[in-house]
Amino acid sequence: MFGLALQTLKFRIGSFVASFVALFFGATILMACGSLMETGIRSVVPPQRLAAAPVVVSGKQTFQRDTLPERARLDASLADRLRSVPGVERVLTDVSFPVSALRDGHPAPNGGGLTGHGWSSAELTAAPLAGGAAPRGRGEVVLDQGLAGRLGVKAGDRLTLGVAGVGEQVTVTGLIRGTAGTGTSLYFADDEAGRLLGRPGQTDVIGVLPKAGVSAQSLVAPIEERLKGTSALVLTGDARGAAEFPQALEASTRLISMSAVFGGIAVMVAVFVVGSTLALLVQQRLREMALLRAVGALPAQIRRMIVGETLVVGSASILVGVVPGWLAGRWMLGRLADGGVVAPEIVYRAGWIPMVVAAGATLASATAAAFIASRRAALARPADALAESAVQTRWLSGPRAFFALLCFAGGSALALVTALVMKGSIAAATAGPSAMLWAGGVALISPGLTRVFTAVLRFPLRLLSGFPGRLAMDNARVRRIRVAGAVTPVMLVTGLATGLVYLQTSQAEASRDAASALVRADAVVGSAAGGMDPGQVGRIAALPGVAGASAYVPGKAYIVKPSSDPEDEPDEIELAVQGVSAAGAAATLAAPPREGSYEALTGDTLALPTSMTGEKGQRVGDTVTVVLGDGTRLPLKIVASYEGRAGFETGLLPAELALAHSDTGLVPQILVAAKEGVPAAQLVETLRKSADGTPGLRVADRATVEAAAQDSQTSAWINYLLAGTIIGYAVISLVNTLVVSAAERRREFALQRLVGATEGQILRMMAVESLLVALVGIALGTAVAFATLAPMGIALGSGLLPSGPVWIYLAVVGFAGLLTLAATLVPSRMALRQRPAEVIAVA
Repeated sequence: MFGLALQTLKFRIGSFVASFVALFFGATILMACGSLMETGIRSVVPPQRLAAAPVVVSGKQTFQRDTLPERARLDASLADRLRSVPGVERVLTDVSFPVSALRDGHPAPNGGGLTGHGWSSAELTAAPLAGGAAPRGRGEVVLDQGLAGRLGVKAGDRLTLGVAGVGEQVTVTGLIRGTAGTGTSLYFADDEAGRLLGRPGQTDVIGVLPKAGVSAQSLVAPIEERLKGTSALVLTGDARGAAEFPQALEASTRLISMSAVFGGIAVMVAVFVVGSTLALLVQQRLREMALLRAVGALPAQIRRMIVGETLVVGSASILVGVVPGWLAGRWMLGRLADGGVVAPEIVYRAGWIPMVVAAGATLASATAAAFIASRRAALARPADALAESAVQTRWLSGPRAFFALLCFAGGSALALVTALVMKGSIAAATAGPSAMLWAGGVALISPGLTRVFTAVLRFPLRLLSGFPGRLAMDNARVRRIRVAGAVTPVMLVTGLATGLVYLQTSQAEASRDAASALVRADAVVGSAAGGMDPGQVGRIAALPGVAGASAYVPGKAYIVKPSSDPEDEPDEIELAVQGVSAAGAAATLAAPPREGSYEALTGDTLALPTSMTGEKGQRVGDTVTVVLGDGTRLPLKIVASYEGRAGFETGLLPAELALAHSDTGLVPQILVAAKEGVPAAQLVETLRKSADGTPGLRVADRATVEAAAQDSQTSAWINYLLAGTIIGYAVISLVNTLVVSAAERRREFALQRLVGATEGQILRMMAVESLLVALVGIALGTAVAFATLAPMGIALGSGLLPSGPVWIYLAVVGFAGLLTLAATLVPSRMALRQRPAEVIAVA
């Protein structure tokens, strides 16, 4: 039968192409997801600026399984321990701090995202001076040649830099040759770099240069012995890149989890797409199958033939999809890097393992789909199969009903969990998968639902479109199972696109509302120089018309709760935190303290929302162990509680404590409240006048929480990329299904033309059919989206309807409708090009 399958493919090019397209795109998506997962697992981040140091010592940048948001710095005195290790030639420390080039008090073109370092660490880059001299003191700096060209400066020129929260006038004393990683680097004298970092006695990394003939690996053990009792890590090879780009650690975790979810959903969509395509192709061949059964073919032989054809087509699609899958993974990684989801320094790694897994998953899903699709053709009696080849009437089987109930039960369970258990942004973790389950259940019973909608829409469409509409509705009523095959992709496009996009907009809106509800400031001061000196808060608070000013420092921390069982590891609660100034918090925060006082937020203290202070050991007055953003573990006393929005709980830290454990030690935003009777516009004008003498300072009317915006952007990129990929695959399925359906109906069109129908009448009939398909698919897709979004809205506290512009839904609906119309009329018009007699003769 396998040989017969090969012979059959020669005469069914259209079926071959339809199956090939569905399987090809499925294999491409799975290979791309597998490649991203391997990239995340390998986490190859080659060092750039530290490439000349074979051994690098860095702080531990993880806590449990999470990547710390701030750099874990080392005690600079550790470098002295390493200088006496046998085989070590030199030990160099390196610090990094943000710098921006300013022009007329504003960021210069190409002057953002720069990093300052100490001059001695330039040796770690192996980049020699190309001209000029090394920096020797305050006000001197060396630039990379490429950076100097972008800023339009040369050795001897003056340059204004925003650094350490203030404007600094410096002289460019020299230029170094450009190497990897130095394109945004500026080098100050070592003492000056320590002053600008603002972290006396601390260093980011330590580079170790071995003596001639000493290998890096031979130094690892003695260095680790010298560092015993510290949290320092000894890195060699590509692992050194994690010290230079600590954010890449978080990128790898995101890539692994995202590609796993991505791949799982892609497999589910592929099963629907491939299954519906194969079911339609098998339905078209019921007459052929019945004749084979009539001449003695066994059910197992029929199944082997169909599965054999699918394996041939699937193998071809996999071979062709290897290169596009590899390229698609690389493209997706680039888009994720552009959106800030992953670190751009992570290297794309896609070997043979994801290819084999993707090939196996594609063949497995295709084989399963072919086996299921061939069930009725193989088991039906020849006479019944011949009758059903003209008009299919049976569609519901035991397995189909079982899996439909399973999908609806799973979707209902996830909806209840989302609405009743989940709170805030984490509700998307269960709301997203529920969309696939709802879509799966609807797809499995779509023939029955299509019959109901056809009955409801029959008379309105007939009244509006006349005789072509009557003929179209009669066709749809008789061919409802095949119409349902076209409805399913429209439902997938509408339901998944609407659900996934509005999940993101609702989550982003809720995050903004939660951040806004915590703040009642009348103005916010920011800086284009990467942050402000903490002393700026006091200076702004002393201005006329100001009732209070507070630093606003976003971050993340972990509350460590000891387990009741001494043998178990303690529990960690991840918590978003904001550093605020005790003197100005009451005036600039909208939520008044329920217990305690914000003025007590000094030293090692903490304020928590009331949803967390109800637990034993976390009440006001208790002391909790907190791991801050840089990994420092401290006991903090809870001095206040406030009423926060459920699901968006935020802890409040003293600004001094938050800044001491941040990367820069600079204040990103200052919230300012006006005195009673002082208009907000007057306050803004006062702030702008006071900022004229400080380069880079910016004043806005209302605070925007930077951390929330960044998280929202990251989540948006993931959701939009996921939605775009799935929608694209569903669109391919829709076009595939409608093109195959139109090709199948060439004989029907020929008979209609022979009895007097014109091409225009046939096309109008098909237009009405496509309108029916679009309306039913959009209605079912809207139901799927609502079932997904309503529980999410309850969890977010925003109601049953999603947050976001209505034009998103209108755009999705319009796109689905126009695509359905085009995918129906274009192949129908092509099918009408042949003369009726020629079609009848070969049909």
